[in-house]
Amino acid sequence: MTAPILALALILDAWLGEPDWLWRRLPHPAVLMGRLIGRLDRRFNRAPAAKAAGIVMTIGLAIFAGLLGYVIHLIPDYGVLEVITVAILLAQRSLVDHVGAVAKALRRSLEEGKAAVAMIVGRDTAVMQEPQVARGAIESAAENLSDGVIAPAFWYLIGGLPGLMIYKFANTADSMVGHMTPRHRDFGWASARWDDLLNLIPARLTAVLIALTSGWHDPRPVLRDAPKHRSPNAGWPESVLAPVLNVSLAGPRSYNGRMTDFPWVWPEGRRDPGPADIEAACRALWRAWAGMLALSLLITAILGLTTGLGPGGG
Repeated sequence: MTAPILALALILDAWLGEPDWLWRRLPHPAVLMGRLIGRLDRRFNRAPAAKAAGIVMTIGLAIFAGLLGYVIHLIPDYGVLEVITVAILLAQRSLVDHVGAVAKALRRSLEEGKAAVAMIVGRDTAVMQEPQVARGAIESAAENLSDGVIAPAFWYLIGGLPGLMIYKFANTADSMVGHMTPRHRDFGWASARWDDLLNLIPARLTAVLIALTSGWHDPRPVLRDAPKHRSPNAGWPESVLAPVLNVSLAGPRSYNGRMTDFPWVWPEGRRDPGPADIEAACRALWRAWAGMLALSLLITAILGLTTGLGPGGG
């Protein structure tokens, strides 16, 4: 059963996070995924067949990832390796640590805050002021809660290790080649669309978990603001976290020296967030994590009760 293993993995990841002593000696699985995708990009991303090659790569990675997950699942170790594998591929503790580091740095100085947020966002940070730094950290918290925690947990519940591996390879490919740059516009098209599809339900589940665990019960601003986001999925957790914190998110920001005017999410909120708001976002991440853990335990209990009431049970 995947639910009890997920519950253990969520706890293990929250406890240990990403231990430096281990990943200084061994490459992280996400790094290995990235190396493979980078090699495929360099080898096959060539006009005029770049789009077709990207489609073949996306299908091939899904098949390879599913088979890899299935092989690991078959190893007879009473589920220990599976728990460890799932925990490694979750990122709750790492996410909270990286987002929280921005708040700590920003309390020391604006320059340190900009350096810290540059580790987790892709926008230009040199021209940022304190509200822009805080907003970037909060938006990263919302989006990566979905991508790095809830989505992998969801796909593990649905498809076991094959489902989790398929998702992680897809998400890694999207982060590497799924951008609308001249180099990856064609080759990364399939990766971006595949990642959008796999995140369709988890992003909305993330929004529900943030709302329920933070006491936000009004869906109207979420339904109003989420569709405005440039991503079909990232807007959902952001559009819930914004009113929970009463902070306006999105809005104007600079990429590669060019200012882009995105619509505001929760425009009614404050536009001067600071370190305290980042810390409040981290607390919201932990509440949503607890909601996912509770869901896993609930499924475990229901399945246990169902098994106990089946033939021969009781």
